[in-house]
Amino acid sequence: MLKLIVGVKGTGKTKTLINLVNGALEVTKGDVVCVEKGMVMTYDIKPAARLISVDEYMVSGAPALYGFIAGILASNHDVTDLFVDGTYRICQRDAKAFDWFLVELEKLVEKLGLNLTMTVSIPDEEITDTMRKFM
Repeated sequence: MLKLIVGVKGTGKTKTLINLVNGALEVTKGDVVCVEKGMVMTYDIKPAARLISVDEYMVSGAPALYGFIAGILASNHDVTDLFVDGTYRICQRDAKAFDWFLVELEKLVEKLGLNLTMTVSIPDEEITDTMRKFM
């Protein structure tokens, strides 16, 4: 299942994501991975989750983020829950590329039976139909 948590900056998206990550750790029988830009959530995410900063791997743009996520999933078949914070920012706020990214990720998520939740900081008037599908 692919789900977006959408809102403008300061609406609590990251706090919600942190709660979801920690909650997933309580119920999953697999691995929980959280991807973020920078190491903002280091002390908020329980140590059982794998926390990865895209900055360490120089990931920028929708195609690069897709490849990064696919690589994580290819290297660990036990991932059941994946979370990404600041997704739209990592994708350089490119709506067209982000829509492509969502369509491709949906295929991957369905194929693997994965729970994928991402935060997207964007004003309501800029949300595309593709984005709305996953809200």
